[in-house]
Amino acid sequence: MLVCFFHKMTSEQWNAVMDINLNSMFYTCQAVIPAMRSQQYGKIVNVSSSSSWGNMGQANYSASKAGVIGLTRTLAKENGSKRITVNAVAPGQINTDMTKNLPEDVKRMATLLTPAGRMGDPSEVASVVSFLASEDSSFVNGECISVSGGFLMV
Repeated sequence: MLVCFFHKMTSEQWNAVMDINLNSMFYTCQAVIPAMRSQQYGKIVNVSSSSSWGNMGQANYSASKAGVIGLTRTLAKENGSKRITVNAVAPGQINTDMTKNLPEDVKRMATLLTPAGRMGDPSEVASVVSFLASEDSSFVNGECISVSGGFLMV
């Protein structure tokens, strides 16, 4: 992930991240919600980030992921009466291709700031997504579940 302080950020850098992280959610949800409303049922699980709370050098990324939460909650309110649930997950530092190239001192700091004392595994995020996509979550709507090892409560 590219770090760029806001005062040096170009509109192209801002828009590129918004297109990937937020506009893609708009287009995807807009494509599936009419069919879900017609069948009076559906499950949407969006992916936000623990960075939605703000992260130095990532104004565009943080804003886009906070926007995902706002979109999720709005769609949950607009479509809940049609038995459509819309939720999100907010992963923290997860061992992925995106994080494997982070400098070791950054990984160490992330681990120190995470009460679980480690980075997460993608399967831990997938388990929460699976729950939100299942019937077991039929009364969970408009939520953003942190999968961050406690990072967001620090």
